[in-house]
Amino acid sequence: MFRGRYEHTIDPKGRVSLPVKFRDILNERYDDRLVITNFDSCLVAYPYDEWTLLEEKVSSLSMLKKDVTSFQRFFISGATECSIDKQGRILIPPILREYAKLEKDIVFAGMIKKIEVWSKDRWEQVFAKAKDDFNQISENLGDLGI
Repeated sequence: MFRGRYEHTIDPKGRVSLPVKFRDILNERYDDRLVITNFDSCLVAYPYDEWTLLEEKVSSLSMLKKDVTSFQRFFISGATECSIDKQGRILIPPILREYAKLEKDIVFAGMIKKIEVWSKDRWEQVFAKAKDDFNQISENLGDLGI
């Protein structure tokens, strides 16, 4: 399971080293492929096997529902398969870097079965809001049995 936050630097070509702990999880449980796509002002990276499970669920939904079509147009169409090179890096395509505003300093955030990739500036804003809302969020999740 992916957990923790790690700060890294992305180079001008879009290459960035994955955190060692995340690489270890991929090596132990998955292969060296990630599928990366746009999501909520950041990017989200799924191990290939987890991504195919998601695609199966999405493909079983009715295409006549506008939410399904909109989801596919935004989330699925933005997906790119990225392999990890020998130095432990991935290459994030320009269109995804532009969407997430990844320029230099980035944050990898483990999200159990996926990894979020944030510009450091955006991450700090989102994290501060989550921190401020944490007590209420905890109470709501407590009502759900967590």
